[in-house]
Amino acid sequence: MTYAGERIIYDADSHLMELPNYLRAFADPDIRDRLPKLGETATAIFDAKDYGKTGAHPPETVEKLLAMGDEITRGPKWHEALGSFNGAERNQVLDLLGFKKQVIFSSFCSRLIFDDPDLDIRYGAAAAQNRSMVEFVKHDKRMIGVGMVPLDNPDRALEQIKQVLEMGLGAVWIGSNSPGGRSPGHPDLNPVWGLLQEAGVPFILHVGSSTLSIDDPWMNDGRPARTTARGGAEVIGSKDLTVIHHSAVRFISTMVLDGVLEQFPKLKGGVIELGAGWVPDMIRRLDYAAEIWTKSEPHLADIKRKPSEQIRDQLRFTPYPFEDVAELVSESCADLYLFSSDYPHAEGGRDPIGRFLRSTEALTDDERDQFFHRNFLNMYAA
Repeated sequence: MTYAGERIIYDADSHLMELPNYLRAFADPDIRDRLPKLGETATAIFDAKDYGKTGAHPPETVEKLLAMGDEITRGPKWHEALGSFNGAERNQVLDLLGFKKQVIFSSFCSRLIFDDPDLDIRYGAAAAQNRSMVEFVKHDKRMIGVGMVPLDNPDRALEQIKQVLEMGLGAVWIGSNSPGGRSPGHPDLNPVWGLLQEAGVPFILHVGSSTLSIDDPWMNDGRPARTTARGGAEVIGSKDLTVIHHSAVRFISTMVLDGVLEQFPKLKGGVIELGAGWVPDMIRRLDYAAEIWTKSEPHLADIKRKPSEQIRDQLRFTPYPFEDVAELVSESCADLYLFSSDYPHAEGGRDPIGRFLRSTEALTDDERDQFFHRNFLNMYAA
């Protein structure tokens, strides 16, 4: 018996845990020495130990973890998890999980690729990440590797996306800040959206597409003795959780109102590991904006499909395990939401299927199937 059992499951979010040389090992020679070894700066959870020397867990550790069988999600997290940094091990993990497909994101590269002030560093790091991702996912066709591409320079972005597609990666992770001082609806980016539409490959906004944390002044509560959970890779505090989706809302809303989804009706996109409780409200606001501002912004009259219809047709979102999926569906529609495990990150919990089964109890069997696999197939055509 696998963890999925008889249920058909496609996993929209999992991760590899980079080893320190993840970028440098596949970087172009002219940029290699300018890229950091991952983990050189202190983080709360980056502890690759000596795994970089062998690139695998010790055989006795692999044997012990494989013995967990369909309880593998209850095992260690981060680098200690089976298949966290070794693609051949992940092949064995997928056998235990029983997932039909699993999307693989990196864990530690996003700030360098989307925020570094030097564009050569950004694009050089992205190219290295994409080659390393190919190396990880080559072991199993069930793995969908995610490339990373900054959109700040549209010409460089277009060339890098072409490389991502040639390498066989199945999605393109982009930043959610204004790309190069532009709206995502700027005509300079039309070739990017057109290429992704033609290839049938989705763009992704993932946690890490923008900074994870609120600005430091908001943490200044005059009580220095208080502790916070924030720090490390995708480990946020309570205040951060309340606003972590803001940049994605802004990016998606701007895309819609500037007509990107209208102009590219086959373009697909996903907003991953940013929760989904905010999605119904965003949709309502976009429908209001497109209707109410038509007189003062005449270009909005060119919208043929309501924003809610565009989003239903073209975008997908992953709820957090603690969110009520049935409630989200009741406030919007069942086409929008995807199952995710977040393996091997701790945020996914020890039993993501169990938690999502409980939060989807009020849905029909058909709506549950949409959540666990059919919406994924619509997005990835896998």
